Amino acid sequence: MDFDLIIRTAAAIAVLGTAVVYGTDVFCAIVLRPALAALDDRALVAVMGRVHFYGDRRMPVPGVIGVLGSAVSAALAVVAGLWAQAIASGIALVLLLVWLGIYLRVSAPVNRELTAAAEAGQTVPNGLALQAKWDGVINVRALLQGLAVAALCVTLAI
Repeated sequence: MDFDLIIRTAAAIAVLGTAVVYGTDVFCAIVLRPALAALDDRALVAVMGRVHFYGDRRMPVPGVIGVLGSAVSAALAVVAGLWAQAIASGIALVLLLVWLGIYLRVSAPVNRELTAAAEAGQTVPNGLALQAKWDGVINVRALLQGLAVAALCVTLAI
């Protein structure tokens, strides 16, 4: 069995999944965040509630692909004794798990509240504050995803 080929294939698949989430987070940080700052609570809740409705249902697929690909790449690299690849893939995995923790603790609760309000056709009096809380972690989320992509690329390059 050619462990190196399997490790690289898993890392390449992980790059593709992680890059989707990375690109989305970067878009949110540099385009969506400043655009939303000009909205009132009603418009913000209507727009972001719908964005989160679809995002929370569709974005887990590339996220899981990134995490699983990183884990497979790291585990197989350890088994094969390819320590540089194991470390690079392991770093990517840790970064993605930290990202997931931030998402679950900060972003997901905001997403759920905005989605529920939008689905009910209502607004929330603290919509801008909720969005500010979400915005407060988007740069860190984008950075973690970008570093994970870079670590996975190191796995592919060595």
